[in-house]
Amino acid sequence: MDINSGSIHVVDDVVYDIIPLTESLINEGVRDPGKVKEAVCQRASLSCSREEICEAVDEVLELEKAGQLFAPDLYESVVSDFKDRQTVVKALCLHIAHDCNLACRYCFAGEGEYHGRRALMSVEVGKKALDFLVANSGNRVNLEVDFFGGEPLMNWETVKELVRYGRSLEKAHNKRFRFTLTTNGVLLNDEILAFVNREMANVVLSIDGRREIHDKMRPFRGGQGSYDLIVPKFQKVAESRGQERYYVRGTFTHNNLDFSRDVLHLADLGFRQISVEPVVAGPDDDYAITEADLPALKAEYDRLAEEILKRKREGRGFHFFHFMIDLSGGPCVAKRLAGCGSGTEYLAVTPWGDLYPCHQFVGNEAFLMGNVEEGILREDIRDRFRSCNVYTKEKCRKCFARFYCSGGCAANAYNFNGSINDAYDVGCELERKRVECAVMLKAAEQDI
Repeated sequence: MDINSGSIHVVDDVVYDIIPLTESLINEGVRDPGKVKEAVCQRASLSCSREEICEAVDEVLELEKAGQLFAPDLYESVVSDFKDRQTVVKALCLHIAHDCNLACRYCFAGEGEYHGRRALMSVEVGKKALDFLVANSGNRVNLEVDFFGGEPLMNWETVKELVRYGRSLEKAHNKRFRFTLTTNGVLLNDEILAFVNREMANVVLSIDGRREIHDKMRPFRGGQGSYDLIVPKFQKVAESRGQERYYVRGTFTHNNLDFSRDVLHLADLGFRQISVEPVVAGPDDDYAITEADLPALKAEYDRLAEEILKRKREGRGFHFFHFMIDLSGGPCVAKRLAGCGSGTEYLAVTPWGDLYPCHQFVGNEAFLMGNVEEGILREDIRDRFRSCNVYTKEKCRKCFARFYCSGGCAANAYNFNGSINDAYDVGCELERKRVECAVMLKAAEQDI
């Protein structure tokens, strides 16, 4: 991988060993092809002929000339302009319900309460939130609204009314709303599904994998499991949407370090859009992932990547969210440098209308930015997030995956290190492994 150009090269062992030698010589100011070849031949300890080495050097120098190897970092020189860019709000996470009918053990929202009080968003607050979004979206046409919780289906009539209200705003303001829904599926029925399929651009369905794993971490408050209730509902959702525009989204913990089995279990249930992600938890939680778990988890990602490739070759492939990577275009500069846009382009709205940088900051009064009636009152918070990027994080500056993860999650960085300009180390290790596997799959798919 050439980090700054984003180029991926599939090479043999000779070229792989020669690339760093050639780069070192170029950095020393040796650029004459003949001198580079002579120096590489002297330094290389390869079991191949001088002719093979010279041919490999020619290939490397040709790629360097084309800007596909040893490319300079063009982003850092413009990062000051990037920090000063004007931002608009383009997405809201509406906490339609600070309440839930499950008692998931790892829930960062404290069973939907967000360490505060149980509450349902009123239609009035929801409409003010959509008005705020329209008023603060500038010339941007496409806007996103995610109905989130807790469990949003516990406030379903409000969801429907807000979708109708959003649609009523589109023509007059030249906007298009893309609504999404995240649900545990307990209250899902045919009537709700019909509305979702008509109005929701994407649906996230929460399920952790195998029955024993799911029921251990996502029970009802009485302790009984939810797997048997939701699986047939989720299968119906996936089929009704043509196996597109949805994700089954799970969380793996220290309890299932063999999480590839859960991913494959979901695939065997018929799901083709799958995301299973590592839990983020404190050291006192018995299900937390620790540094000691990393070797096992990295091996598990390798096993999963190999199985995904095998199944794709057999004609029964599926998409695993964290292995999906765009090597030909990729995200825009803003996303490469700063990621999801939390605190600037993306905000969370509580049931009573308070604004936070994202759903994971909700309840932390130090990050209360304003409200839907008065707008952003803490410009300093927005400025902190606007200034946060891969160059303000020392851990990111030399990381090969920085333009793919864009510095990682600001909330995780803050919760583990007290600063959004830091990074969550365990998460970084796993992200690098996921990028590595994703690149391998892209390369291997060329032969399918």
